[in-house]
Amino acid sequence: MRILLIEDEREMARLIASLVSHAGFIVDKASTLGDALAALRVHAYDLLLLDRRLPDGDGISLLSHARAMRPGIRVMMITALDALGDKISGLEAGADDYLTKPFQGEELIARIRACMRRPGGNVLPPIVVGAVAFDLENNEVMVGGAPVVLNRREMMLLRSLMQRASRVAAREILIQEIYGLDEEVQANALDTVVSRLRRQLATLDAQIEIHTVKGRGYLLTEQAR
Repeated sequence: MRILLIEDEREMARLIASLVSHAGFIVDKASTLGDALAALRVHAYDLLLLDRRLPDGDGISLLSHARAMRPGIRVMMITALDALGDKISGLEAGADDYLTKPFQGEELIARIRACMRRPGGNVLPPIVVGAVAFDLENNEVMVGGAPVVLNRREMMLLRSLMQRASRVAAREILIQEIYGLDEEVQANALDTVVSRLRRQLATLDAQIEIHTVKGRGYLLTEQAR
């Protein structure tokens, strides 16, 4: 799952991003409302972690724009504004949760997971290719009806490829979707993740194949019988 953190305090943004990343999520950072809107136009985020006091306005003003651009997106406000009136205004504006600073890292991650389990927006059916079923809502993979554990990169890659099954997925798009915006990506990093995922799928008899399309990217198809 991909999360957008909107926080202008550099050290706080670094701390939150580290906690969220170590919990297994891809996290991008924005420090202003303008930067957040630009990021929302590029990526289909699952959750926003939104500060209120930003250099170009109150984070509340982003809520309606975010929901119009990405229906069903969840929003958790993380802010030092802890008065009851502030909490009520944030929740009534459309936030799914409201966490005040300071907070414990364990609580943040627990609230993120609870927020993502909460029903809302359009429920997406699982994508099924070969023996693999990918539950987009819960970010879970089943092979032959049994749950499978993949690491974060492998999970994001499989999700991206299955969403484009039988179509070529461009290298640039895959890199954008499985790495954070601030990460330095080595030239062969994507190829390494593809190689690991191929081995996993072959071991699990997933009945799907990942083909290299020279000069373009990768193509996921059901295995020929």
